[in-house]
Amino acid sequence: MDVEIVGKFLSTLPEDDDHPYRTGPWRPQTTEWKADDLIAVEGEIPADLDGMYLRNTENPLHPALKFYHPFDGDGMLHIVGFRDGKAFYRNRFVRTEAFEAEQEAGGPLWPGLAEPLSLAKVDHGWGARTLLKDASSTDVVVHRGTALTSFYQCGDLYRIDPYTGETRGKESWNGGFPSDWGVSAHPKVDERTDEMLFFNYSKKEPYLHYGVVDANNDVVHYTDIPLPGPRLPHDMAFTRNYAIFNDFPLFWDPELLERDLHVARFHRDMPSRFAVLPRRGTAADVRWFEADPTFVLHFTNAYEDGDEIVVDGFFQGDPEPADNGTGTKWQRTFRFLALDRMQARLHRWRFNLKTGATTEEPLSENISEFGMINATHGGEPYRYVYAATGKPGWFLFDGLIRHDVMTGTEQRISFGDGVYGSETAMAPRVGSRSEDDGYLVTLTTDMNADASYCLVFDAARIEDGPVCKLQLPERISSGTHSTWVAGADVRRWRETDSAAAAVGL
Repeated sequence: MDVEIVGKFLSTLPEDDDHPYRTGPWRPQTTEWKADDLIAVEGEIPADLDGMYLRNTENPLHPALKFYHPFDGDGMLHIVGFRDGKAFYRNRFVRTEAFEAEQEAGGPLWPGLAEPLSLAKVDHGWGARTLLKDASSTDVVVHRGTALTSFYQCGDLYRIDPYTGETRGKESWNGGFPSDWGVSAHPKVDERTDEMLFFNYSKKEPYLHYGVVDANNDVVHYTDIPLPGPRLPHDMAFTRNYAIFNDFPLFWDPELLERDLHVARFHRDMPSRFAVLPRRGTAADVRWFEADPTFVLHFTNAYEDGDEIVVDGFFQGDPEPADNGTGTKWQRTFRFLALDRMQARLHRWRFNLKTGATTEEPLSENISEFGMINATHGGEPYRYVYAATGKPGWFLFDGLIRHDVMTGTEQRISFGDGVYGSETAMAPRVGSRSEDDGYLVTLTTDMNADASYCLVFDAARIEDGPVCKLQLPERISSGTHSTWVAGADVRRWRETDSAAAAVGL
């Protein structure tokens, strides 16, 4: 492995830090690496795996002003690229405006998600709450060959060079970016049309917007979706002809919000509501459907089936778990992040556009979340979901589960005690002929070996274990959202020497 340190940053976190989401598996990194010719410590890199796996991560350099929330950290992008049986690795901080300002100040300037806005040391900020730091640390997608990082409470999108990980500034969409509202995490790229669908939300009316960016990077549609008050939508879904949004009964307590306190409450007596509208529709075209009360962090896919819209996602049986007095103080404090406490299970909703009826059913009895699909089936009928299983009591992924939503069968694999994974992206094999013909790629944090690895599985046979295991330069922080981009969809992947140099060819 050919390794080079390209950046080193000073951390001001306390040396005796005891916060479990800044230590152990979540210990942040301060080094940026460029590593070529990654060593396969097990197996061999498949020659028909061609493209890049990208993962975003909260990676704090500075302490919180008062109370640290695990989603407050600075954004760091991890990239593993595969070509011709070789692989490379890069990691880079996302150089957001807020990151640069705190680097210059040498410490925190914005309050985090668990802190009052009055702690802010500056008079401006981002997000649905306002006065938040836009760390662009939640999600990453690739549109038109450029990686875009985002923050789940809305902010700017940052353009990232997928070869190097370097930040190329804010996305402008040729002057059409909604800078007054920003954009939430989880925009959706439709690989069939090369469109990107996005949404944003706010404390001000109409509380929710939806937009479409075309293959030329122009905003070609932008409309409001009025809601009865401020909500906390985290994800959206789409089909070939429709976009689907939500109004879940987990939102900021209205009385506390009047005092500028942002405390989310689950209103168990209210239904979940889903908004279905044509992809070029307006507020007047929205059809609302009611369903059982829940909260959904992530949807896996949606598609059209005759008169019905089918939507799959992770139904939470307990979106506001009570403090039951068990576990450490940290487990009790952050119980709402543990998959077993939220009781997250794969679920299906059907919305009949002709009758207005809603039907729903569980698709699995097993707890899982952060599901990924073969993205070429986005918005279309599909069969497989590849999701994470969680360590009880913690926001850590301890294994993978492959859901077959057609037959109800499942495959599972554990990473092993003390080993934690990332959201797993599905990479279709070069020349793939079926939905499950490809690989699963993930990054692990191995506390036993004090090391990190990139694991590659055969997507059809995850129980066989990884087909290869690549060592990274150092143990990385645990992290979540990822994406896969095929080499054929990345600019200059084959045409220039820079791509060859990136993998040491």
